[in-house]
Amino acid sequence: MMFHEMSGKDVEQALSTDLEKGLTEKEAEKRIRQYGFNELEEGEEKSALILFLSQFKDFMTLVLLAATVISGLLGEYVDAIAIIAIVLINGFLGFSQERRAEKSLEALKELSAPQVNVLRSGHWVKIPSKEVTLGDILKFESGDRIGADLRIVKANNLEIEESALTGESIPSPKSATPISGENVSLGDLHNMAFMGTMVTRGNGIGIVTGIGMKTAMGEIADMIQNAEILTTPLQRRLEQLGKILIVVALLLTLLVVLVGVWHGHDLYSMFLAGVSLAVAAIPEGLPAIVTIALSLGVQRMIRKNAIVRKLPAVETLGCATVICSDKTGTMTQNKMTVTHLWSGGETWKVSGTGYEPKGIFKQGETEIHPLKEKSLYQLLTFGLLCNHAELKMKNEEYFVDGDPTEGALLVSALKAGLTRDLLLKEFTIEQEFPFDSTRKMMSMMIRDKHGKRYVITKGAPDVLLDICRSVLWRSREQPLINEYREKVQESIDGLAAQALRTIAIAFKPVIAGEKISSERDAEKDLIFIGLQGMIDPPRPEVRQAIKECKEAGIRTVMITGDHAVTAKAIARQLGILHSGHPKVIDGTMLNDMTVDELEDMIEEVSVFARVSPDHKLKIVKAFQNRGHIVAMTGDGINDAPAIKTADIGISMGITGTDVAKEASSLVLLDDNFATIKAAIQEGRNIYENIRKFIRYLLASNVGEILVMLFAMLLSLPLPVVPIQILWVNLVTDGLPAMALGLDQPEEDVMKRKPRHPREGVFARGLGWKVVSRGFLIGLVTLVAFMTVYYQNTDNLAYAQTVAFATLVLAQLIHVFDCRSERSVLARNPFGNLYLVMAVLSSVLLMLVVIYVPALQPVFHTLPILPSDWLLILCMSAIPTFLLAGTYYIRKKA
Repeated sequence: MMFHEMSGKDVEQALSTDLEKGLTEKEAEKRIRQYGFNELEEGEEKSALILFLSQFKDFMTLVLLAATVISGLLGEYVDAIAIIAIVLINGFLGFSQERRAEKSLEALKELSAPQVNVLRSGHWVKIPSKEVTLGDILKFESGDRIGADLRIVKANNLEIEESALTGESIPSPKSATPISGENVSLGDLHNMAFMGTMVTRGNGIGIVTGIGMKTAMGEIADMIQNAEILTTPLQRRLEQLGKILIVVALLLTLLVVLVGVWHGHDLYSMFLAGVSLAVAAIPEGLPAIVTIALSLGVQRMIRKNAIVRKLPAVETLGCATVICSDKTGTMTQNKMTVTHLWSGGETWKVSGTGYEPKGIFKQGETEIHPLKEKSLYQLLTFGLLCNHAELKMKNEEYFVDGDPTEGALLVSALKAGLTRDLLLKEFTIEQEFPFDSTRKMMSMMIRDKHGKRYVITKGAPDVLLDICRSVLWRSREQPLINEYREKVQESIDGLAAQALRTIAIAFKPVIAGEKISSERDAEKDLIFIGLQGMIDPPRPEVRQAIKECKEAGIRTVMITGDHAVTAKAIARQLGILHSGHPKVIDGTMLNDMTVDELEDMIEEVSVFARVSPDHKLKIVKAFQNRGHIVAMTGDGINDAPAIKTADIGISMGITGTDVAKEASSLVLLDDNFATIKAAIQEGRNIYENIRKFIRYLLASNVGEILVMLFAMLLSLPLPVVPIQILWVNLVTDGLPAMALGLDQPEEDVMKRKPRHPREGVFARGLGWKVVSRGFLIGLVTLVAFMTVYYQNTDNLAYAQTVAFATLVLAQLIHVFDCRSERSVLARNPFGNLYLVMAVLSSVLLMLVVIYVPALQPVFHTLPILPSDWLLILCMSAIPTFLLAGTYYIRKKA
């Protein structure tokens, strides 16, 4: 039912209740049996054991477990233990992430009011909020949390903080007046109160119209539970890669064994070689290196004020194509700031950011002293006197204790050098008429040190103008004739067009003996002083961050619960709203659209204003249906379903609700949009580092398989023995691969377009690089083996040692080539000192197994003569530097 359109009496009749007596206990119990308790319901919960076991069902994990069995049969117990550890670590990571996601609803339930004041059988009683039912009459006051969805029937100076639901930065004034319209957004339902929101001013009475899952909060809980959790592009690519690699590796290994047996090698030795090749070729280290690369990225992101709650989300950021960002607090400072002042035909601008009481006043381009301008002095003075806000400091940062609007007036006066303590030495406050949402103003009676009394009034400009008889024009009082009234209205409209929220200030001298006993006596025949225009200003660094995102091929879209005029103004300042994406859509228009209809026009839209939770979900799905990878930011309860559905959900660490944080993958410690840009850069680098590792690992494995295959085809003995293959796999694939995960991003990482989410791991020429480098590594190893073997065919072990050293060094030189998409010469080899140390460690371990007598029988090695090291070094360098030379030849051509 459209309760907001109905009068209080009509709602009373529709819900069969009584505003004077409430429900009887018997009727309440009957309705509880009929409609259930007023609580959020949890979906079916998986047991912890089933959730944990489900982490081990993917193809790659099953193959890794098979590799464990093979390693154990070969006696490679260290390998087997390492693989099991990798599988378990990944399993626990996945398990903890899924369990954490289930906490979103628990955080949401904590927002329910524990107890409420309800009218039962003519008496006000306190009961647990879960026992509230449809038709109950509730009363509430400042500091109370609303216990259910209500139609307000009485409101006394009532304001409710709804930012978690609507995204609005200031409390919403409430009244009992009916509102017409079917598709009214949550933020405009001024006669409704919603479960979980907080009363910040005044008091009221309401009739319960929705309980439990039928409340606005319940709808969000349902959307969170039913939100589709998408696998990340990286997860999909790695699963695909794992299947391809395993099939190819096993086929090549089988081919090597069959060719070897065909050419006369005994079955046992070939089987042993084949299994060793299979263990080396299957990328059991891939999940571990990916996890390590992501974890290292997480550490770097913490230093950039971003906390990652779900590891794969780091990489997903790297292919984000759209950022759907909240306005308040993320793009703006969430600090209402006076930027323009107007009085009597003169306009002044004031600089400064946030609540820091420092700023310069200018008239045009000329800096002025605000206390020397009579009308400006009065405007600032009266704005400070008619004010309860206080400026405080915590952790070396200013904050306002009180109403944000009053805080803005306070700071503008402080910037001029005025203080409340200073003014209270000159003026005494005698009487106050508090703000009323019906009057839309507040007044104070003050007495100066000469005994003269004044009324100061501040409030909504349109309302205040109607009760003024004159205006302060060029510091002189003038009757408010139509000419001046039109000029004042032009100024009000002009500031509003700049998306400034305006507060008007007026006053009047009180004649000796005049009695002011009520607001009606005080608020009439006033002198209009002027206007203070304020806005929640954009963060200074956000415009540049949005520009850099645009250069990186990432669109930024503003989604806010604020009004369209305000959103458009901020979007223009930040460079979001422009000719390429000129459209602004509000909640009313979204109500009438399906996801498909929105999808058809969404590429032209830059700003979504006055949106509700289901609108945000609709926007995310429309972008996803267009093939976009969507990052969604937010801080409120209303953002949680969209955050969870988005490819990458981002919540605010300072202003964010627990519900939003639990639903998100990434938490911004500073609530700053610029941090998202830094996180995207890190995400792109992580993916590139994973590609580097895959390139290095697979080229090395291809080289190992091909050297064996070539040897079998040429009827040669085995160039390397099984234990040497396993050693190469363990040492050269380990430390250098991890060091690649620490590589810094290339200079152009944020100049490239986002990669397509369906882009394969082997895209952009990676497949060719793997095959060509692997082919050359296998070829030079075989050439080194044949060169030494044919010099002395009786010393097979020595030739195998030379081949072993060539294979290892070729891979270790190749690892530097993997640092760049272009060439080994494109980057400073000492730019990653971790990689240099890892390579030196691998070289040292290779020399140990070659020259330590105790290890020579184990690894079937012999000491290599100094004269043969020249051959080994030359052969090892060919795969990398030959292809580097061809790159530059092609580039110049």
